[in-house]
Amino acid sequence: METRDNSGSGLGAEKQTNVAAVLKNLEDNCKNCNPLTPVVCVTQCNTWKLKNELRKIHEKMQKPNFLPQLQNTLKNKRRLQILDMISRQRYSVFQLQQKLKSLGYNHSQQTIVEEYVNPLVEVGLLQETENPYHATILGYRVNELVKDFHDLEDVLPPHSECYEETVLNALLENPKTYEDMRAVIPAKSVARVLSRLHRAALVHTNKEKYYIFFFKTKRDPILSKFSPTERRVYETIPPDGVSAKKLSDSTGISLRRTYKYLRKLKGKKLIFTRKRPLSYSLTIKGARVAATLKAIRNLTMETQTTTTQLLKNEVAGDSSASETHAMKKNEEIMSVTNTMYTRRD
Repeated sequence: METRDNSGSGLGAEKQTNVAAVLKNLEDNCKNCNPLTPVVCVTQCNTWKLKNELRKIHEKMQKPNFLPQLQNTLKNKRRLQILDMISRQRYSVFQLQQKLKSLGYNHSQQTIVEEYVNPLVEVGLLQETENPYHATILGYRVNELVKDFHDLEDVLPPHSECYEETVLNALLENPKTYEDMRAVIPAKSVARVLSRLHRAALVHTNKEKYYIFFFKTKRDPILSKFSPTERRVYETIPPDGVSAKKLSDSTGISLRRTYKYLRKLKGKKLIFTRKRPLSYSLTIKGARVAATLKAIRNLTMETQTTTTQLLKNEVAGDSSASETHAMKKNEEIMSVTNTMYTRRD
């Protein structure tokens, strides 16, 4: 009987790999492994330990508020420092205390555990094994996303319902108006959330409350007479409209003269105006934060899908094993019955 020892592979060996790829490797290892006893499998096989780690992460992810809890947990500089340290090597509480002291932070072991380590354990980023803590697969990957971005607590409220994160995600797609935001988060929270994001320099607005945009009508321009400058102004107007200032910049005509020709074109019913309300968009810093948060959200969804598949595979495997056991038992019963009838004859 072939026995494969998986105890040599470290728990962090797959830390840079896609979670789904990790699960596939684990399943392949299990198929080709024949441990001498179940005890050997549970106590010595790192493949089993990794699968057990994924089971625990799946259980934590079943909480209805898991994503907000994860996001709030990450909005703490010290926790992110500890996550980064433990992603590099295992640490006991005492070792963490000494390491933090070397960085200028004097915390008691109780504070380190209750304020910084336990929150990371509760969301499945860290796991304790006989006091030393190690980063889980999810913890490794989250650390890769945030290791160079430890000021989340400076730009986002640390204890919130994560409406700010929801707004940033919506603005990552395209600018939104105040009314658009009312469909994204509760209406009573829109003003407060936008004010916070504006103070943190994550969003900005157009300078005026309303932009007046100029659009072409469906009227055939061939039916109208143009001066050369009127034609140049008319042909520069894009299908999705343009403000007078941008039109002036594009044509090289002064803003005063641009308005003059726009009035003439409007008199010929070749253009019309429409007001666009105040809109909010991301700053460069806001886009960076929003992209990081989106990556964390996508990683969470991917991990949840993968761990769910792991449990389904195990249930299917247990059912198959039960059926095989039942078939063997029936064969044994039939064999004994046939023997009895043969002896009677």
